[in-house]
Amino acid sequence: MTRLQGTNSNRTVLVIGTLVAVALIALALFAVRGKPAAGAGLTPNFNLDGVPYAGQAGAPVSVVVVEDFKCPICKTFEDTVAPKLKTKYIDTGKAKLYSMVWPFLATTRGLATDDSKLAGQAARCVYDQNGNDGFGAYKAILFRAQGDESTVWATKTRLKELASNVEGLDQAKFATCLETDASAERVAADRQQVEKAGVNHTPTVFVNGKEVMNGTQSSYQLADVSAAIDAASK
Repeated sequence: MTRLQGTNSNRTVLVIGTLVAVALIALALFAVRGKPAAGAGLTPNFNLDGVPYAGQAGAPVSVVVVEDFKCPICKTFEDTVAPKLKTKYIDTGKAKLYSMVWPFLATTRGLATDDSKLAGQAARCVYDQNGNDGFGAYKAILFRAQGDESTVWATKTRLKELASNVEGLDQAKFATCLETDASAERVAADRQQVEKAGVNHTPTVFVNGKEVMNGTQSSYQLADVSAAIDAASK
């Protein structure tokens, strides 16, 4: 009797353990649903017409950086990797570097004001007036002025103050563009492209339409991007 009860107890424990294991596996699968498999890489077909870039129009390699002006790791990329890419590839005509703005951080942090979107709109307003060079100058200013990602710092007032540092920019036209949300649809269109592609972190870098993979999925090294550009150049 005692042995039989022990046997039934053991069977009960085994059944419960199996159910728990199945539940954990289901939760794990749910957590990664929609994310690319490790090492698989994304291969989106971005429409880059009208997307700001640095470099020569005829450069044979296209590098796309998906970024949010509130993203601290994007700032690190712009401070450390981008300048070296500029010297080695952009200035030499080997590649052009597109900036695809994905304004997502403010909403994921639950902020009352979507200043990720406002910063993207402001950058587009500068682009409308001063083209690629103006966009690049303002982008550098935004990253230098970057505040904490969990706070609303890119307000329209602050964005106008920062724009006053862009040489040759008509401040009145810029202010009107920003206040009327004139560039909102284009920022939304870029966001739609990025999300449709399955991007789930910033920065994400693509070379000729292929995602550049790195070990941490969060921080790129110069070698990661350089290897991809060199391979695409062959």
